[in-house]
Amino acid sequence: GFPGYSVYAASKATLHAFARGWLNELRGRNIRVNVLHPGPIATPMQDQVLTPEAKQMFESLIPRGSMGDPAEIAAAALFLASDESSFVNGVELAVDGGFSAI
Repeated sequence: GFPGYSVYAASKATLHAFARGWLNELRGRNIRVNVLHPGPIATPMQDQVLTPEAKQMFESLIPRGSMGDPAEIAAAALFLASDESSFVNGVELAVDGGFSAI
């Protein structure tokens, strides 16, 4: 981990708990609740916490072989918000290049 990672991880766990609660509370209101889990994304935050060597090592662990692009997360979010996913409810979608599967 890195400094502050426990707070970062706790915030993700909190979103998971909220989503489970909202899924039941919003039943019958035609409101979908899904959780999007972005994986390692090439952002300024990554540049601040990872040295070039650490980034290369980290990318070697991702089955896709590289970090994702913010546009890939946006595309997944748009899908979940669209009518094309009208029967998708209560899922946790990992958009992480396969990282969570290893």
